[in-house]
Amino acid sequence: MGGVLGGPVARLLMRRVRTTEPAQEGDQPTQAVVFEEPKAEQPTTPGAFIATLAMISVCLVAGEFVYGLLAGTSFELPPFVCVLFVGVFLNNVLALAGIRPAQHAIALLGNVSLALFLGMALMTLDLWGLAALALPVIVILAAQTVLMIAYAVFVTFPVMGRDYDAVVLSAAHCGIGLGATPTAIANMQAVTTRFGHSHVAFLIVPMTGAFFIDIVNALVIKGFLMLPIFN
Repeated sequence: MGGVLGGPVARLLMRRVRTTEPAQEGDQPTQAVVFEEPKAEQPTTPGAFIATLAMISVCLVAGEFVYGLLAGTSFELPPFVCVLFVGVFLNNVLALAGIRPAQHAIALLGNVSLALFLGMALMTLDLWGLAALALPVIVILAAQTVLMIAYAVFVTFPVMGRDYDAVVLSAAHCGIGLGATPTAIANMQAVTTRFGHSHVAFLIVPMTGAFFIDIVNALVIKGFLMLPIFN
């Protein structure tokens, strides 16, 4: 549902702002916007592709090692958060060393992974298992949908500045509020492909939805578990 709401909410909010020029077909995307245009041609080389896969493998192995170090401690985090942390660290170390990862290869792998994730998530939905709970689920989903639309339009959009970036962020909020971070990114890509780039949104949402939110969740959950009622 989050992926369905993003477009209509963005279209509604676009009437309230002056937008940038839509991305023209055939334009060559720069390194800053390659991930924002999943359908754009993204030239890469076998060497860059292999190097990117190698860096991802390093992040996976090192992230698993970090997770093992934190397991059982007060700072225990989900494995994928540790992998993300290693990825952020590795990217900054490479930048300090003057090494620039191949952004086109990263964008290509990212878009392919996103498409596979969304496809597998839809294929594994057990709708028949929810048949007995159809009415309660529909009522809850309808209430969540109305609340999410209202929050995105009347809270997220004004707080984020009532500009084009706020529109993209509101569409992303619908995706993450009724789905997950990949859904939010797919919503942003759909909006930016039609109306133009939003570097601010693509900086905020991935870092917040895929990294910081999990750290905060871990702290909040552990904080609640430390309450006397759980001891």
